[in-house]
Amino acid sequence: MNVIDFLKLNLRNKMKVAQGNHVSIDASAKIRGCKIIVKGRNNHLRIAKGCNLRNVHIEILGNNCSITIDEGCVIGENCYLSSREEGTRLALGADCMLSRNVKLMTSDGHDILKAGQRVNFAKDITVGCSVWLADNVTVLKGVTIGEGSIVGINSTLTKSIANNEVAAGSPAKVVASDMSWHEALTF
Repeated sequence: MNVIDFLKLNLRNKMKVAQGNHVSIDASAKIRGCKIIVKGRNNHLRIAKGCNLRNVHIEILGNNCSITIDEGCVIGENCYLSSREEGTRLALGADCMLSRNVKLMTSDGHDILKAGQRVNFAKDITVGCSVWLADNVTVLKGVTIGEGSIVGINSTLTKSIANNEVAAGSPAKVVASDMSWHEALTF
């Protein structure tokens, strides 16, 4: 789906995409009240089939950056996904669930210097399939979250976790292993 089709179908969304970038949103994705900004060159945003996003802010700032949201992901209100700086990548595997107010950021947003040299470079974030990030979770640069894992409410994940682990706290620490979860049915 091109940007013009997206804007015609979803007037409640706001999208600004600079020339030289690529946005791909599957026609079956439900995108409501979202703000999408893509600046720079050769950046890629892909939202796969069956995704459901409501009031999400997505930004790609830099060159050769990407955000990929695989099939069946559900992303709740006031979530913020940011891929900033040269070549950074933020990838969500299939069937992930991000509750409200979740933030994933590949960059700190500002340079931090020591003796005139930058010390806080941007790093990729990779989220495996079927991951659940509860309300108010923050995932910082360089983190990989293994398939089937859960990050508890109000947690800040600063280090990677393996498959089927539960992490909680600020900073988050692994509190359980060999766990799984399934989305509750609502009536």
